[in-house]
Amino acid sequence: MIDDVNTTDTHGAIDAVWRIESAKLIAGLTRIVRDVGIAEDLAQEALVAALQQWPQSGVPDNPGAWLMATAKHRAIDLLRRRTLLDRKHEEVGRELEIRQQTTPDLEAALDATLEAKGSIRTKAQPDDDDDLLRLLFIACHPVLSTEARVALTLRLLGGLTTDEIARAFLVSEPTIAQRIVRAKRTLAEKQVPFETPRGHELTARLSSVLEVIYLVFNEGYSATAGDDWMRPALCEDALRLGRILAELMPRQAEVHGLVALMEIQASRSKARVGPSGEPVLLLDQNRAQWDQLLIRRGLAALERAEQLGASRGFYTLQGAIAACHARARTSEETDWERIVSLYDELARLAPSPVVELNRAVAVGMAYGPAAGLELVDELKGEPALKDYHLLPSVRGDLLNKLGRLEEAGAEFQRAASLTRNARERELLLQRAAKCAREQSIPH
Repeated sequence: MIDDVNTTDTHGAIDAVWRIESAKLIAGLTRIVRDVGIAEDLAQEALVAALQQWPQSGVPDNPGAWLMATAKHRAIDLLRRRTLLDRKHEEVGRELEIRQQTTPDLEAALDATLEAKGSIRTKAQPDDDDDLLRLLFIACHPVLSTEARVALTLRLLGGLTTDEIARAFLVSEPTIAQRIVRAKRTLAEKQVPFETPRGHELTARLSSVLEVIYLVFNEGYSATAGDDWMRPALCEDALRLGRILAELMPRQAEVHGLVALMEIQASRSKARVGPSGEPVLLLDQNRAQWDQLLIRRGLAALERAEQLGASRGFYTLQGAIAACHARARTSEETDWERIVSLYDELARLAPSPVVELNRAVAVGMAYGPAAGLELVDELKGEPALKDYHLLPSVRGDLLNKLGRLEEAGAEFQRAASLTRNARERELLLQRAAKCAREQSIPH
């Protein structure tokens, strides 16, 4: 029984180590073998070895180094097999065998062999941070679909299992597994280099990275489907990736802008969910539950973004809007006119029907529901919003404030029919029912 308890404790420790070390491990191995799929396989083999050996030997003092050394042993074996299969590299294979026997520095032996094959440069190797940054850019490469980028990023840098990713996005495990396999195959076939993009390419590639992190955070913050209003673990994963990216790219304004947005939004997490898991809307939230540490971190990141950028970008503007809410001690103190002006700026920078809908909400708060409703009605014909549940939801809210209860109730009903989130559907139906009750009360 004691052995079983010790094994369980060790497996728990291994799981914790893997969460912390897996991204660095895969990144370092990708630099060595130049194939993210093979790198992950080698990392998994090291994990299996730990599961087999650590329950008997105990968790080593430096578990990350143990995993990396074990994985490099396997990388050396793999490359030796490859070189032996390739007659052109028979001499290199023999040299590798000799180096393995004579030097304790496994990485030096492996790097010397790879240099002989022309796979890497002879200059000093990048550190773990450089490797992580390169891995993030590979996982978010535009050659992959958005869904593949999200899945691969959570797998390689978030340390999530295929099952965990599938459950987070309410997709079958085989579907997620297939996305990840195809993504790794595509990266190999396209020979995507393990490097940080530079110059003009950096802007486009960084945009892809930020988009993936933003999508992961949003899915955690407002789940599109399922029984939960929020999935906090996804928010935490996205925020961790954002913070890492901000450390690795401290001069990029939009990186700090995204971090600011996520920190401030995450500060409201506890207040957004009621005792039974029901949604609590922004104006109804108990602001004493907002996390002031996250707010301070978010405001500091926003200040950094605004100092670095000559003009505010897409994420920095959204961070500035979130900051308006964070600075208001009560909902009545919110500077809605400033929020409208920020949405004006955002609409000019990145025009979209969703931005216009959010702007209409702000206009309704700043200048009255009639002004907001006029803008919403202009969006009713937008094809992109045809099945977007927040359009009738916002319209219902504005109609409700204007006392047009029957119309408001119908809009809430329509919004409820469009959302795929059970908690949100329940809230919308409750609002529709409330309109019906108030309508039946004689005035």
